[in-house]
Amino acid sequence: MERPGPFALRGLAALVLGLLTAVAALPGPAASASPVRSAPRAAAAAADSYWTPERMRAAAPAAGDGRRATGGRASDVPPSHPFDGLPQVGTFFWTDGNNTGRFCGGTVVRSPHRDLAVSAAHCLRSPAPKKHLSFVPQYHDGRKPHGVFPVEDIYIDERYYDLGTDGGARWDYTVVRLGERADGTAVQRAVGGFGLAIRPGYDHEDVRLIGYPGNSDATYPKPLDCRSSTHRYTSTDPRAPGDFLEIACAGYVGGTSGGPFLVRGGSGYELIGVIGGYHTGGDTPDISYSSYFTGDLLALYLHAVAGDPPAEPDER
Repeated sequence: MERPGPFALRGLAALVLGLLTAVAALPGPAASASPVRSAPRAAAAAADSYWTPERMRAAAPAAGDGRRATGGRASDVPPSHPFDGLPQVGTFFWTDGNNTGRFCGGTVVRSPHRDLAVSAAHCLRSPAPKKHLSFVPQYHDGRKPHGVFPVEDIYIDERYYDLGTDGGARWDYTVVRLGERADGTAVQRAVGGFGLAIRPGYDHEDVRLIGYPGNSDATYPKPLDCRSSTHRYTSTDPRAPGDFLEIACAGYVGGTSGGPFLVRGGSGYELIGVIGGYHTGGDTPDISYSSYFTGDLLALYLHAVAGDPPAEPDER
């Protein structure tokens, strides 16, 4: 995948994304008697059938999710609480090379073809075969309230492949193109989508952080919700350089990677970050990080909208 220069898209980022968002908000064309796309719908039906409540409950956090699962909450850290989730926020499920179920969070963003979600690159970077890779919006309590959407393409910055999870921590985000649900419905038509904020600034007073924690008992998991503020964190680890969004919210253990940082915008929530980046999202459950959304993420978004072939790990 050819990568634009570091400054090529910065000046146009807000304009281009604004135009694409406006196009995405327009009503779709009237239904026509187009041929049924039997193969994609069969794949979606197979994914829906495979991801039973029991298999989703048994899934473990993505292998690259190194967040600590324990630690006491400091008194000044805002608490999180479980809830039934938002339609636009959900979970990616897949099985790895050892046939172990894995999961990571993701968020549907508005796009012209209504088929894109954003997550953390460290969740989906591994070149190991991923079987049954699918997105379940608003997964909670073993339920799939909006169905299952199979993954078609994963767009990750080549520098993240080249430098790895630490050296490439500044590019720990991915744009994922989703196939239609078994009934032919695109994901954004089913659940809506949030705006994608490019260069949103670091300091925000009211940020909503949502994440799906790893399940450690026999109950079905619920996502966590927390409201807090963000600020700029400049890494002191030379192995993981860069500037990141930092937020204090209690209880974001392994599994919460890919979950969204959301702020209120003019047309609803906007996505300003995903749990990841510095040390794949943080070293403790109480402090989480995100890579800063720059024109590099916009480039991935534009490639996904255009349907360009994504970069692959073996191209390093």
